[in-house]
Amino acid sequence: MLTNISSVFKCWICTLLCLFLYTNVLAQADKTFSNPLLPSGADPYSIYKDGYYYYTNTTQNSLVIWKTKNLAELATAEKKIVWTPPTGTSYSKEIWAPEIHFIDGKWYMYFAADDGKNDNHRMYVIENSSPDPLTGDWVFKGQVKTPGDKWAIDGDMFEHNGKHYMIWSGWEGDTNGQQNIYIAKMTNPWTIQGERTKISGSDYDWEKHGDLHDKNNPPHVNVNEGPQFLRNKDKIFIIYSASGCWTDFYALGMLQTSASADIMDASSWKKHPEPIFKQSTENQVFAPGHNSFFKSPDGTEDWILYHANAEPGQGCGRFRSPRAQKFTWNQDGTPNFGTPVKAGVKLPIPAE
Repeated sequence: MLTNISSVFKCWICTLLCLFLYTNVLAQADKTFSNPLLPSGADPYSIYKDGYYYYTNTTQNSLVIWKTKNLAELATAEKKIVWTPPTGTSYSKEIWAPEIHFIDGKWYMYFAADDGKNDNHRMYVIENSSPDPLTGDWVFKGQVKTPGDKWAIDGDMFEHNGKHYMIWSGWEGDTNGQQNIYIAKMTNPWTIQGERTKISGSDYDWEKHGDLHDKNNPPHVNVNEGPQFLRNKDKIFIIYSASGCWTDFYALGMLQTSASADIMDASSWKKHPEPIFKQSTENQVFAPGHNSFFKSPDGTEDWILYHANAEPGQGCGRFRSPRAQKFTWNQDGTPNFGTPVKAGVKLPIPAE
């Protein structure tokens, strides 16, 4: 009888252990994700606020926000078109690279748009005072006019030493040929103050891939675009995308300065001579670029969000998909983004 009781007890213990291990495996599975986050979506941008990630990417004809507690669930997240432009305006078409920011208690979405002609691309912004950007009314605040009202896309807003700044990609003059990175001060979230300063052009060969002169594409010569602000203690970085997005050589470059420097002085910025994040043929990740950054919910991890193609030669179209991976910092304080992770590889979700 005792032998039978002992056997039953051992069986019961084994069952509980198996159940625990199985539950633990499921829990671990729930805490991983793999790239891509969505089947497609260029120019991804995400911030974390009050327990939720708010994500957006280029959809061409409207502004859309995804809301989720877990980026791994982005594909099934709550999703809403929050603003559609009126037809027949200078900002009705080709809506590119939206960003969502929370500034002084209100939500803002920046985007570039035109009337169907690329030469007319300019930056615009909408505003929402609701605590949740998927509710309330989004109000069109107008064009974020750059000095000289030149071609402008990819605006990123940031705060430094109590002042607001915007960085963007623009033309020097009125014709296409070189996209530069510019910076300017802001008096409020929709108004640029004073003159712009050029802080980057295409200086190295790796920034000059993709000259186009055919009827189906704009005649870009060199491209610097998609600038993103990043800070680590006393160092400030601007991570940008270089070369044509239609090439596999689209990659991330880096500008660096000190937090104590005059960031409006072009000479205070130093450019890294090599790309800091580029294609990996081994991992089947091509043309990685147009990134943004976000912190993990617990604030301990830094993450890069970017788009890339899964095959060579896929260009700037619908094949670009959003991807995320954690990055670290080198001993000298510069970011280390590593190598683009292969699609399907399980990664831990941002630390909670």
